[in-house]
Amino acid sequence: MPLLALVFVFFAMPIIGLLTGAVHSPTYADNFPRSAEHLHAGHPFDEAFYEALFLDIRAADDARTTGKVGRRLNQDQPGFSTMLKSANRASRRETPTKGAFRDWFATGDARWVDPEFQAAMRRSAQPYTDFFLLKSLDLTRDIGGTLASVSPDKALFVDVFLRTLGISLGVTLICCVLGYPLAWSLVQASPTWRNVMLLGVLFPFWTSLLVRTAAWVIVLQKEGPINSALLGLGLIDAPLTLVFNRFGVFIALTHILLPFLVLPLYSVMKAIPRDYMRAAKSLGARPAYAFLTAYFPQTLPGLSAGAILVFIMSIGYYITPALVGGPKDQMISYFIAFYTNNTINWGLASALALNLLIVTLVLYALYQRITGNGRVSVGV
Repeated sequence: MPLLALVFVFFAMPIIGLLTGAVHSPTYADNFPRSAEHLHAGHPFDEAFYEALFLDIRAADDARTTGKVGRRLNQDQPGFSTMLKSANRASRRETPTKGAFRDWFATGDARWVDPEFQAAMRRSAQPYTDFFLLKSLDLTRDIGGTLASVSPDKALFVDVFLRTLGISLGVTLICCVLGYPLAWSLVQASPTWRNVMLLGVLFPFWTSLLVRTAAWVIVLQKEGPINSALLGLGLIDAPLTLVFNRFGVFIALTHILLPFLVLPLYSVMKAIPRDYMRAAKSLGARPAYAFLTAYFPQTLPGLSAGAILVFIMSIGYYITPALVGGPKDQMISYFIAFYTNNTINWGLASALALNLLIVTLVLYALYQRITGNGRVSVGV
């Protein structure tokens, strides 16, 4: 019970709280309660609404929460932050007469009576909204509430998700190609050499992730040792661009995540008796055929477990792509961090995180379905 309580309080609750932000946005309703109640009841944008809005602005000015509402409205429709600041300053100087509130807002800024801005206020007034989830999928709602795709110049996140999946899949395939013969060599090596090789596999775990990533920036830069060696050997005439692009991301992520494939695979290979290969050869099978039929199928649990581990870890990486990748190589985790720390748009950050979690769970479920069991046993 203490362990369950610890996991729930310090792990589950923060994640649930973050993901809830993808659909829960009570900023407008909490700080502009009069106009929000008017919109909740389904009333039109009449004189009563603008009077309630004026009173909300005055109350929010006293509570110093106008900026919060402006940022929330600005996320839906750019321009609201400026409109609210202007209305806030004007409300300090004068109070409209009864029946003139709508004209007062329209005179100050005609956008207050624009249907697009009114629709944005109606959407923002709802404490639960699909706005952030739709935006994270490059979708939006028009004035009538119908789903529509955003304009091509504003579409971003679908391409970022596809890029994230492509990079993660590429890193996983590279790790499989490099890790399988390395794990096999560990099993075949003598105890002394095996310990030395295991030390090399485990050594990256003892080095800071940031240090390893920065080291690759130094190694791959135009003045780095790789380009210097190639130029010295006369293999190239000008330095190659090996960093701050997709190539650098693949190299650095593969180096960091390769042990996570090698170790599960090694543990499975180590448990396979060598007699199987000898028996297959004694029955007339050629070495390659014996390997593919008698040995390789038994390593699939370790290979699949390591591959799914590498894929899930790479899909959420942030530091390495941010440092060694270019502007077109950033993965979805970069944008989650950007909207969390830079623009303070927790709703969109939560929606992107929720989509990433759903994609991960779906891919893991497909992996379990393809492998046909959920009992991949891995021990190191």
